[in-house]
Amino acid sequence: MSLTSIQPICAFDVDSDGHAKPITDQEYDLAPDEQSSYRWIHLDLNDPKIKVWAAEKLPEIAASALLQSETRPRCDALGDGMILNLRGVNLNPEASPEDMVSLRLWVTPNCIISARLRKVWAIDTIRQGALSGKAPVTVGAFMAELTHGLSKRIEGVSLELEDNTDDLEEMALGGHKIQPETVAVLRQTVIKMRRFLNPQREALDALANWNGALIEETALVLIRETCNRSRRSVEALDATRERLSVIQDHIDADRAQALTRNGYLLSVVAAIFLPLGFLTGLFGVNVGGMPGVEAPNAFWTLTVASAVTGILLYLVFKFSKWL
Repeated sequence: MSLTSIQPICAFDVDSDGHAKPITDQEYDLAPDEQSSYRWIHLDLNDPKIKVWAAEKLPEIAASALLQSETRPRCDALGDGMILNLRGVNLNPEASPEDMVSLRLWVTPNCIISARLRKVWAIDTIRQGALSGKAPVTVGAFMAELTHGLSKRIEGVSLELEDNTDDLEEMALGGHKIQPETVAVLRQTVIKMRRFLNPQREALDALANWNGALIEETALVLIRETCNRSRRSVEALDATRERLSVIQDHIDADRAQALTRNGYLLSVVAAIFLPLGFLTGLFGVNVGGMPGVEAPNAFWTLTVASAVTGILLYLVFKFSKWL
């Protein structure tokens, strides 16, 4: 008997036909009623009472895994149960998809305890199905539906990143200017997602190869298919990351070429005006005996001479293919 009452997000006893009966017992024992296949309790870790309840109800290691502030995707056996940590894209309002949300689970043959800090839409879809009488009929079916929902949403975000990268490549090939910040944001998104998806792929591999009665073979087949989709998503992110690196190299090369071209142009301009500056400086020396001091047309003569010299220098550079 638990001494701590909690208020979970939802709690159901699910029978073999997928009918889910909401649980009203505030102590929330782990065993389902006799007519049900399993019990599912979904917790909000922002509730301070969850820590005490988990310590009373769950094995110590399972409770610790459920309550950790930072998690990494994993799938490990513990007795006849399973510790499973997964990640999903953040589809909550005003959130970035790459800021991935965590989902922690303790799974036994007749009970599923799931917990989250932020809303996980894949688990909410299962909750909506349970409310409409279409809950997963077994623990294994629950795991298959959950992993499919998480991977499907991850795949959608991955495809969106690919489309954005395609647009940038077309802009680069078309000679259009690309803002470096755009590439930087996409690369940061890919890196953040890749950080969790690679260990998640390993966790799904372990889940797909689970030995024991916890997950039936029909569910394992579905989980293996989800695992393959997750693997493709990781490979797609790797490819997107490489393509973004190529685009960044293209931007850097364009910048370097522009700097070189501008520097060369300034050098040519300086080469043209250097002798002109010397000439005008020479005639501007304030000493006696300067030619043309008394001549009324000396200024215009010097101006025309400077212009002719500049034109000749330009033609020399042009003929030498320096311009």
